[in-house]
Amino acid sequence: MVWPTRLRLISALSGALLTTATPAAATTPIAEMLCSLQSDMQTRLSVQFRAERSAVGIRDKDSVVEVWTEPGTGNWTMVVTYAAGTSCIVAMGEGWEVLDNAPPPADAG
Repeated sequence: MVWPTRLRLISALSGALLTTATPAAATTPIAEMLCSLQSDMQTRLSVQFRAERSAVGIRDKDSVVEVWTEPGTGNWTMVVTYAAGTSCIVAMGEGWEVLDNAPPPADAG
């Protein structure tokens, strides 16, 4: 089950809380608990959970979105990394699949 593993990640990251508010940290306690320095986040995801960064995209001029996946399990974590050096978990789940030759999205118009 993925959630006990994810709860351990949240617990581990809560030990590395940011002590000052930054543009990267939201004003809610849960957002602060899911944020840490970029290097700490990458170490936890890659070493502790054996996750690999499998996708990255520019969100805006100050942040990028990263998807970290755990090979063989389908577990995934979406992280926003800010120019200030902070990374925050914004979503996590299971069943991640890479689609080969996926059809383009249907036209909404």
